[in-house]
Amino acid sequence: MSWRRGDGGVARRWVMLLCAGSFFLGLLFTDRMWTLPEVTEVARPNGRREKEDELTAGDCNSAKVNVKRDYREILQTQDTHHAVRTLDKTIAKLETELSAARTLQESFLNGSLVSEGHKGSDSTGTRKYLMVIGINTAFSSRQRRDSIRNTWMPQGLFLHQSVWNFLRLFWILIIWSTNVQLTMGTGIKRRKLEEEKGIVIRFVIGHSAISGGIVERAIKAEERKHGDFMRIDHVEGYLELSGKTKTYFATAVSLWDADFYVKVDDDVHVNIATLGQILSNHVKKPRVYIGCMKSGPVLSDKDVRYYEPEHWKFGDQYFRHATGQLYAISKDLATYISINKRVLHKYINEDVSLGAWFIGLDVEHIDERRLCCGTPPDCEWKAQAGNTCAVSFDWKCSGICDSVENMQWVHNRCGESEKSLWISSF
Repeated sequence: MSWRRGDGGVARRWVMLLCAGSFFLGLLFTDRMWTLPEVTEVARPNGRREKEDELTAGDCNSAKVNVKRDYREILQTQDTHHAVRTLDKTIAKLETELSAARTLQESFLNGSLVSEGHKGSDSTGTRKYLMVIGINTAFSSRQRRDSIRNTWMPQGLFLHQSVWNFLRLFWILIIWSTNVQLTMGTGIKRRKLEEEKGIVIRFVIGHSAISGGIVERAIKAEERKHGDFMRIDHVEGYLELSGKTKTYFATAVSLWDADFYVKVDDDVHVNIATLGQILSNHVKKPRVYIGCMKSGPVLSDKDVRYYEPEHWKFGDQYFRHATGQLYAISKDLATYISINKRVLHKYINEDVSLGAWFIGLDVEHIDERRLCCGTPPDCEWKAQAGNTCAVSFDWKCSGICDSVENMQWVHNRCGESEKSLWISSF
């Protein structure tokens, strides 16, 4: 028993010595001591993670800020575009209302919409006309214009009334020459037609693409001689008739206050008195579109004369519209064209364009067959039957065939007497 205790005692001392030696030996080789980490040290990795999270969050926040800023800029741009569109619509609406107000004011002062107490054009000093006839012509059509001047279009020099009275008295008392009679008889006719009958007639022509060229000088010389041109802001061209027609109506309605505005080609014969009687029957109607209404196959063949590049819009048949040789529109429609001329679409054929501009409006289409009679014997037979034609031409030629040679012949056979024009009351 004592040996075991002794052995046991020695063993315990050796174990303790070995443990202590190992501990100190470990200190020598490791050069560090194990200590418990402080709370701040334990929390340090979490703090580092929080900083990383903050940096990441900062990047996200800045991205969110940029996204918000971009979105805000997009909204501001959209708001600007919307404001511009709204402003454009407002301006267009105000222009329409202003033009309508001016028209209403003129109608009020001219007595067309008010009581008897305000009737008469003397209150404004502006002349009211029955119709303005614009004869569509080209630079190369001098002979056509002369054929019209020599037949159905009254000619006149711009003489003062006192001068005319003196010359007329001189002619009555002294000279009975046929030559003088013809000169004096035609010297005042066109001016007299405007003043007494309210009918204005002008050849309508634009400008050449070359300013100051030969054709421009020729037209100016012709204008000085006859004084019967209406120059419009338009460059002449074979395929530009739709634009020319639009500019003509817009210009005419700004120059003359008329009930109707007429467009006619320069190879067509017109009886002015009959035309005036026809139009005067529709004066009280606000929106009138008068002509020989027609329809027909759409010109989709590239080889035909009046090929329509936008033929696919019409289908197989054109909608009904007035033939282009002559048609008339009321003042409201001419004003509508003037206001909206920048947005009215132009097709190749000007008569189709005009019909397209009116097809969606509250317009009365009047099919008047006296505006599209044939040349003799057709118009001659109708005149003998008491149904005088206002317009005569050949359908196959879209006008009078060889009008320079045949205008006088048509006028002799189908033209109304000069007296009928001056005794007519419109």
